[in-house]
Amino acid sequence: MKRAIPILCAAAAVALIAPQAAAAATQTATAGDVTATFTYHGTYPNFHGESFTISRAGQVVYSQPVRSPNCPSKNYECGPGGNGADSVHVVDLESTSEPNIVLDLYTGGAHCCWAEQVFSFDAASNTYTKTEREFFDGDQLVDMGHNGLHQFLTVDSRFDYAFTDYADSGRPTQVFGFAKGKFTDITRQFPKLIGRDATTWMKAFNWDGRHDHFHNSVGFVAAWAADEDLLGHYKLVARFLSRQAKLRHLNSPLEPGGQKFVRALQKMLRKDGYAR
Repeated sequence: MKRAIPILCAAAAVALIAPQAAAAATQTATAGDVTATFTYHGTYPNFHGESFTISRAGQVVYSQPVRSPNCPSKNYECGPGGNGADSVHVVDLESTSEPNIVLDLYTGGAHCCWAEQVFSFDAASNTYTKTEREFFDGDQLVDMGHNGLHQFLTVDSRFDYAFTDYADSGRPTQVFGFAKGKFTDITRQFPKLIGRDATTWMKAFNWDGRHDHFHNSVGFVAAWAADEDLLGHYKLVARFLSRQAKLRHLNSPLEPGGQKFVRALQKMLRKDGYAR
């Protein structure tokens, strides 16, 4: 009997632990006759056993493990990217009769990263094809035009650390649409959004709460210049940057300021499609 006591205790412990370890979390989204289900085990940062299933009129037409090139490690799987909300959505991205399925994934990392997987129905093969894009600073799925058509609202992460530290880097707003298997930058279609963003960065440039607020100001004015260039205000941007350089207001503790910063910024804005 002395031996039976620890054996029974161990068995009882296993019985209690095993159901918890085996339990899976499930997220489901439905629109019309299309239902998408995301299943995973574990908690951050140890997710495993992730799978994604899509059914049409009750028939499963897609069922695969969740895989992402942005989470290449065999010991690490992308986690749910919904920040507490569901990570699976059935929405209209392309203004067609077929809804798209969007799966949000969190890839991990400092100040980043999120990936969006979009599943599009292929009638010829009666299944779904997957397209993925990584959004380093995150994104939101938003109906920008309030017309039932959704876009991906994000910021341009190419400005992170471009001219200063992360905290002082401005990131201009970006909007991506999705159609025919491709993500496309459609930010220029939303001038009011760009204008509001430009105003935000100009306020930050003029005053960011510090006594000497121009000692590290280049990150904010860089984002402002990008927004204004998107609106076609090239001459305004050039005049403002030239004046601020002469006033010695364009400074960074990490990168050259003044006219050297202006030249580097203008080169970046041309390369990345802001200035035409």
